[in-house]
Amino acid sequence: MFYNGHRTDAWPGGHANGSDRDSSETERDYRSTSQSDPSSSQTRNDLDLNGFHEPGLRGGSVATLPESSPILPYWSVKRHLTCGNPTPPPPWAPRMTPWRASPAKLKTSNAALVLCLNIDVDPPDVVKTNPCAVLECWVDPHTMPSYKALEVIGTNLQHQFEGLSPKIPYKPILDPSSDDLKSNCEKARKMAGDDTVLFYYNGHGVPKPTPSGELWCFNTTYTQYIPVSISDVQAHLKTPCVYIWDCSAAGHLLNNFITFAKRRDDEANMHHGGYPDPPYSDSIQLAACLADEQLPSCPELPADLFTSCLTSPIDIALRYFIMNHQLPLNLTADMVLQLPGDLKDRRTPLGELNWIFTAITDTIAWTTFSREVFTRLYRSDLLVASLFRNFLLAERIMKDYHCTPHTCPPLPATNTHPLWASWDLAVDACLRQLPELLKNTKPQTGTFTSLTSKGRRARDPLPKDPPLNPSEKPYVYIPSRFFADQLTAFEVWISRGGSALTRRGPMSLPSNGDQYPLPAAEVSQEHHLVPRKPPDQLPIVLQVLLSQPHRLRALILLSQFVDLGPWAVHLALTIGIFPYISRLLQATGQDLRPVLIFIWARILAVDPTCQVDLYNNQGYKYFANVLAIQEDPRQTAIPNSSEHKAMCAFILSAIARDYPLGQNACWRERVFDSCFERLDESDFLLRQWSALCIAQVWDSNDDIRVYGVDRGTQDKLIALLNDDSCEVRAAALYALGTFLGASGSADETKLGGGGSGTMYQLVERIHFRMEVAVVTGAALAIKEDASPMVRKELLVLISCLVKEWRGYFIVCAWIYWEEERRRREGSPAHEDDNITAQAVTEWLDDFGEDDFREENRVLLSSFFTIFSVLLELSVDPYQEVATNAQTVVDYITALLLESPFTRLDSTSLNRPPPGNPDGQHSADHRARAPSLQSTHTVAPPSPNPARPAIQRSETMTGSISSGVTNTLRRTSSFATALKNLAGGIAFPTSEDGRSSPRLGNGTGPRDTGEASRPPSPNLNYAQYTSPYSRPPTPTYPSQVPPSPHPSVYSTAEVQHPQVNDFLPSDVMGALMEEDLERLRARRRAGGHGKRQHHAPGMGEMSSPSGSTFSMDSTNSSVILGLGTGVGIRDVLPLKSRFYDWCVEYFKEPQMRQPEADEPGSEQYNYQVWRQKRNEQIISETEEQAKIADKQDRNGEPRKWDRPVTSVHTNHFPAHIALHAYDPHLVVTDEHDTITVYDWTTRRRLTQFYNGNPRGTSITSLHLINQDVGGMILTGAADGVVRLFRNYDPAVSSGSVQMVSSFRGLNEVLKVKRGSGVVTSWKQSGGLLLVGGDSRIVRVWDAHTESQLMDIDTNCDSPLTALYSQEGTSISVAGFADGTIHVFDRRLEEEDAVVRRYTQHSSWVQSVKKHPLDMNKFLSASLEGEVRVWDLRKSESVKKWEIHQGLSVFDIHEQTGIFAVSSAISPTNYRTQRTMLYPLSNYTSTVSSLSTSLVNPPPREFPSTFIPRYNSLAFHPREMIYAVGSLDNTVRLLGCKLTSQQP
Repeated sequence: MFYNGHRTDAWPGGHANGSDRDSSETERDYRSTSQSDPSSSQTRNDLDLNGFHEPGLRGGSVATLPESSPILPYWSVKRHLTCGNPTPPPPWAPRMTPWRASPAKLKTSNAALVLCLNIDVDPPDVVKTNPCAVLECWVDPHTMPSYKALEVIGTNLQHQFEGLSPKIPYKPILDPSSDDLKSNCEKARKMAGDDTVLFYYNGHGVPKPTPSGELWCFNTTYTQYIPVSISDVQAHLKTPCVYIWDCSAAGHLLNNFITFAKRRDDEANMHHGGYPDPPYSDSIQLAACLADEQLPSCPELPADLFTSCLTSPIDIALRYFIMNHQLPLNLTADMVLQLPGDLKDRRTPLGELNWIFTAITDTIAWTTFSREVFTRLYRSDLLVASLFRNFLLAERIMKDYHCTPHTCPPLPATNTHPLWASWDLAVDACLRQLPELLKNTKPQTGTFTSLTSKGRRARDPLPKDPPLNPSEKPYVYIPSRFFADQLTAFEVWISRGGSALTRRGPMSLPSNGDQYPLPAAEVSQEHHLVPRKPPDQLPIVLQVLLSQPHRLRALILLSQFVDLGPWAVHLALTIGIFPYISRLLQATGQDLRPVLIFIWARILAVDPTCQVDLYNNQGYKYFANVLAIQEDPRQTAIPNSSEHKAMCAFILSAIARDYPLGQNACWRERVFDSCFERLDESDFLLRQWSALCIAQVWDSNDDIRVYGVDRGTQDKLIALLNDDSCEVRAAALYALGTFLGASGSADETKLGGGGSGTMYQLVERIHFRMEVAVVTGAALAIKEDASPMVRKELLVLISCLVKEWRGYFIVCAWIYWEEERRRREGSPAHEDDNITAQAVTEWLDDFGEDDFREENRVLLSSFFTIFSVLLELSVDPYQEVATNAQTVVDYITALLLESPFTRLDSTSLNRPPPGNPDGQHSADHRARAPSLQSTHTVAPPSPNPARPAIQRSETMTGSISSGVTNTLRRTSSFATALKNLAGGIAFPTSEDGRSSPRLGNGTGPRDTGEASRPPSPNLNYAQYTSPYSRPPTPTYPSQVPPSPHPSVYSTAEVQHPQVNDFLPSDVMGALMEEDLERLRARRRAGGHGKRQHHAPGMGEMSSPSGSTFSMDSTNSSVILGLGTGVGIRDVLPLKSRFYDWCVEYFKEPQMRQPEADEPGSEQYNYQVWRQKRNEQIISETEEQAKIADKQDRNGEPRKWDRPVTSVHTNHFPAHIALHAYDPHLVVTDEHDTITVYDWTTRRRLTQFYNGNPRGTSITSLHLINQDVGGMILTGAADGVVRLFRNYDPAVSSGSVQMVSSFRGLNEVLKVKRGSGVVTSWKQSGGLLLVGGDSRIVRVWDAHTESQLMDIDTNCDSPLTALYSQEGTSISVAGFADGTIHVFDRRLEEEDAVVRRYTQHSSWVQSVKKHPLDMNKFLSASLEGEVRVWDLRKSESVKKWEIHQGLSVFDIHEQTGIFAVSSAISPTNYRTQRTMLYPLSNYTSTVSSLSTSLVNPPPREFPSTFIPRYNSLAFHPREMIYAVGSLDNTVRLLGCKLTSQQP
C-alpha cells in the first residue's frame, strides 16, 4: 500500500508508487498528515526552491527536472491551514444517511400464509383458458384429492418461505373462514409482539378483490364467499406488517390499504396525540399486479408465478431462460431439475447460480433505489431483503406477460437493467455444461418438482449414484467467471480514473445522497470538482468476500475504494459491508491483516459508533494483538508495521473514546502498555497515535491513571514535548490534558474536570506536587513553540490545572496586579507598604519548618511561572491561541474580583490602575518583572527576566496591568466588572458568553487609536467564553442564593459582614486551603470506590471536586467561609479538537496522489506551467547575469539606468521585496501595513495589516516558497514572526490568510535606537535566523517548527544585519557598534562566534553574500563604507566610501553589481542619490539616480527601528532594482542589455 504517493506495498497485490519515507521525517503535506521532508526535496538538480545555485552542494543541468520530484514548500501542510481544527466537509459532500437500520427496524418474527384456493371450484369472475397454468407451489392439485393437494401446497409454501428465512415460524392457513382469518391474524400479532408480521394472501380460488378494498374467504361450510375489508385485516394485525398480495387485481388491496392506513394514522394522532409507532402507512406491501390486471395463465408457468418468483427464484429463472433462449443442446425443464448441487453450497452449480443471482439483484437495487429505501428494504431484515431481491425477478418476468408487480413503498422499474444480461450470461454458461454433468449419471427420480425442494431433500453437491461408464472420468464443472470479471471491472474503475475528481454532472457523486444529480441550475453554480459516480460493482465486491479464493483480492479493492474518502466508506457501510468485515476479524490468516486494519481504520474514522460493535464481538483483541507484536529484524510480521500499528492504536483509541467498556477492554488487553512502549518508536505517526491512544484509555478512568503514574507515563509524555514532530508534541499535550481532567469526548458539552483523579496510591502532598510539576514542565517546554497548534494544546492542559487549583492562581493574579501597579507608579522596590512581599512572607511563616516553607515557596513559584506563561499566551500573535488564553485569564481575573482580596484595606483592586510611567504606549511591550525573589519577599520569581505587560494587545486580559480606559474597549463583561470596582456599577446578569473579542476590520482604513487586525487564519475556531455568562447557579446547602445582579459588594455583605478582620496572608491561606479541600473531596470520592465518569450537562464529575464551588469548604476549617466562584460561569477546562483533527488522516486518500499531483488536473497543469516558466526565467536571467556587470561593445560599463516603471504607494516604502518569478512587488510602511503590487501593470493586488502593536514596525520582510507561488514572511519589532498566504488574487480567490505566527525572539530589549527584529531565511534548508534587539540569534527550523539553538552574540549592541550562507552552517551578523561577527552553528551556543571584524565604526546597515564567491561577503555601514570580506582573512579585502554617508545597501544575487543610497539630511536632501557599482571596478558607477526630493525630510526617522529615509532592493533574478523614497514612490530601473556579449 502506498500513502500519499510515498508508500510501498502493504499487502500482496498492492502496487508501489514511490519509496518508503525516512523515519526521521516529521512533516505532513497539504492533503493529510503523512510525512514528507521539504528540506530534502530537490525541485531541481542544482537549484534551491528559489532557483538559486548552491555551490558545492548540487550539480547538473537546469533543464533536468524530474516531474516525479515533488515540490514541498514550508508552512504549507495541513496543520498550517487548520491549526489542529477539524476541517468542515466540502460543499459537494453528500448527505450521510444512516447506514444502520433504525431502532424501529424491521424484524419479522411471525408469518401467516393464507391460501384461498378452493381446489376444483373456479371463482365466478375468472374464465380460465384451456390449457392454463395449474401449478401451485410446484404442485399440480389435480393429480391428487383436493384436501390432500391443499395440504401439500401449504406444506410446500411453508418450506419455500423457510428457504428465505428459516428461523421464522410460518403458519399455513388453508381455505380459512372469516372467523379463522381473524383469529389467526390476532394470534400472529400476539406471538410477534412489537415485531413485524408477514401476511401472505393467495386468492387464486376466490373472486378478485373489490374496488373498495375487500378480499375474499369462505364461510364455515364453504358455500359462500365472505368479503373481508382490508381495514379489518389492519385492525387484526396492527403494525408493523409486511403484506404479499398474490391474486388478480391485487392493486385494489394495495391502494385501499394505503387509504385506510392514512386514515388510521390521522385518527390516532387526533385522539391519542401521536401517530402509531411505526405508522400504518409505513407497512410494506408487494402486489402481483395492478388493479385492472389479471394474473398470467400461460401453461408453461406456474399459476402462482408471483409467489414462485418471490420464494423459489432460481427455479422460475431457469425455466424462464429456457422458454426465451434457444440453446443448441435441447435442454428441457426436466433436465434443469437435475442440475447438481445445493442452493447453500457456492461451490456447486446450483449454489453458484444462487450466489450470482443474489449479487446481481443486490446490485440492481443498489444502483436504482435511493440509499434510504435500499437500507430499509435490503439491509434491515433477512426475509424482507430476500423478498425484495426476488421481487426484481418477478417484475422482469411478469412484465413480459402484461402484468405489473408493484410495491409500497413504490420502486423504480428495474426489468430493463443492464445487469440482467450478466445474469443471462451466467445461466447460459452453467446450462451449457448441464448435459456433460448429467452424462454419466442416472436420471434422478422423486416427487419433488423444483430445485428448491430437491435442495431441501438432497444436500449432496453431486449425485451419489455410480457412473454409467466407470472408465470415463467424471466431468469437472467449470465455475463461472462472473465474480472474477466483476472484480476486474471494479479494479479498472479504480485504476483508470474512477478515483479522480470530476465536474458535477450525471457521472459525478450525487450531492444529496440520492441517485439523481442536482438540477442544472445548481450545477452551474458549483465550479469545484467532486468524486465520480461510484462503480456499480460495489455490492458484488461484498458478495465476493464470502469466497475464499477471491477474498484477498476483493479486500484489497475494497480498501482502495474506502481510501477515496468518507463518502466511499459510507457507501460501503450502506451496502452492508460491516457484518462481513466484522466476521473476518475471526480469521487467522496473516495475509488479511494489513488490509483489514486499513479498512477498519477508515470505518472507525467515519463512524465512531462502531466501537460498540467491536467491543461486543471482541474485535478489539485483533488490533491489540497486532499492536503488541514485537518486531523481529530478521522477519517482518506485517508490511509497513509502524504504519499499521499506528492504525491499530487509532482503532483502539476510537474504541476507548468516551466509552468506559471500551476503556476497560483495552486495559485488559494491555493496550496501555503497548502504547507506552511505542512512544519511543522512530515512526512519528506511531508515536503520535500511541500518545493519543493513551489519552483516550485513561480519560476519566482513575484506575488506569494510577497505573500510568506508577509507570511514569506522565514523565515520558513530557519528554515527548521535545519531539521533532509538531503532531507528536501536540499529542503528548493532549494525553497530559486528559490525564489532568480535560475531556477527550466528542461531545462538545463535556468539558471534563476532576484533575488527575484520586491517585489513592500517592500521599496528598505528592499528588498535589505531581499535578503542578506536570503542567510546569509542559509550560516551560512549549511556551515558545513555533506551532500555534501545539500552543493551543498547552492552554488546554493549563486550564485543567486552573480549574482544580484556582485559589493559587487567584493569589498569583493578585500578586501580579499589585506588583505591576507598584512598578507603574514608580514605587521603590522595598517599601514598607509592599503588601505582596509582606503577605508572602507571613504566609510562609505560618508553615514553621524550613523544608515545608521552601516546598510551598517552590510551589507558589511554579504557579506563578504557569500564570506568566498564561499571560504570555493571552497576547499570542495567533488569534485562536490568544482568544483561548483570554478565556482562562478572564476566568482567573473574575475569580480575583470576587475574592476577599477586594475587601482588604490595603488592596488596589478597587481603584483604576495608572498608565505607563512615561504616559504613552511605548514599544516596551515586555514589561519588567517584579522582584519577587529577594531575601525579604521569598515570593516566586517570574520564569523570564522580562514578564509580559498586557497592553501589547487590545485584549480584555489586559485588566491586570492596564487601565480602565483601555479595558473599556474590550469585551463588555470584563469592562463592566472593572467599572464596578471603580464606580460601583453592578455586574451584568447575562450576555452572549461565546463570542470572539471584537477587533477592528483588517481591510478598512487604519484607526490610529486602535490596533489593526491582521488577516485571520484559514480555519479560525477561536471562541471566547465569558466567565459572567452562565447557566442558573444551583442552590447549595447553607448558602444564600446569589442575587439576580450579583456584585462583589452584595455577595460580600451576605456572606461576610466583617470585611476588615483579616490580612492578605489570611486570604492566601484560605484560598489555598480551599484548593486542598477540593483535592481531598476528590480523593474521598475515589476512596469510597465511586468510579466517576462525566455526567450529563457540562460534563463535570458529580463529586464536589468537580464543581466550581466546593461544598466541603463550608463545613471545614477553611477560614473566611470561602465559596470561590459562586457567581462565575464554569468554563474550564478548555475543549480540544486535536483528536478529531488527527482522525482526519484516516479519512483522506492515502493510496493516490492529491489532486494537485494528478496529471491533467488544473492544479497540476498550473504547477507544470509554472515550473517550465520558472526554468525559462532562470535560463534567461543567467545569461543576462553573465554580461550585466561586463563592458559593452564600446568598452563602457553597462548602464543600469533603464526606467522600467514606477509605483505610487499610499505610505512610505520602508521595506521592499520582489518576487523571483512573478511580477510582484511587496512594500511595507513604517507601521504595519503590507501592500502587494503587480509592477508590470502598476496595479495594487492586495493590502492588509501585519498586526504588530502600535509603536512598533515591520523590520524584516521575505518572500518564501517562490517556486510554487509564494508566501510573505515578516518580522516586527515586537519579536513576532508572521506568515501570510493568498496575497495574489489571480491564483487564490480567497482573502489573505495568516498561515502561522510565533514569537521569534522572546526577549526583545528596550533600547533608544534599536533594529527591532532582523531575520535571515534559508529556503534550501528551511532555517530561519532571528536576531535584533537581543543578545541572542535564535535559529528556527521551519520543518519541525521548533528552535534549534540560541547563539550568543557576544555583543552588547543590537544586531542590525544578518545573512546565512546557503549550503553551509556559517552565518554573518552586523551590529550597531560597527562590529561584524561570523557564527558557526555547528559549535556550542556560547562558542559559536568564530571570527570578529571591527573595521566599521558605525551602525552596520547590511551584510550580504558575495554573488560570485561563496567565501566572501559584503557589508555596509551608515558612515558610508562598503567593504568586501573574506572569511579566511581577518581584515576586509576591498572598500568603497560614500561621502554623504549611507542610507541603504543591496547587491544583486546573480551578478557583481551592488547599489547604495546616500544618506539624507535637511541640508543635502536635494543631492541624495542611489548609485550602482560593479564589484570589479572600484571607481566607476553604472547608474546614479537622484531622488529629486522637493521638501526636506522630517527631523525624525519614519520609525525608531528604521534609521533611513528610503529603501532599496534588487530583483532576485531579473536585472532590475527598486528604489523607494519619501515621496511614497517606488521606482524600478534595469540594466541596458544587448543581444550579444562583447
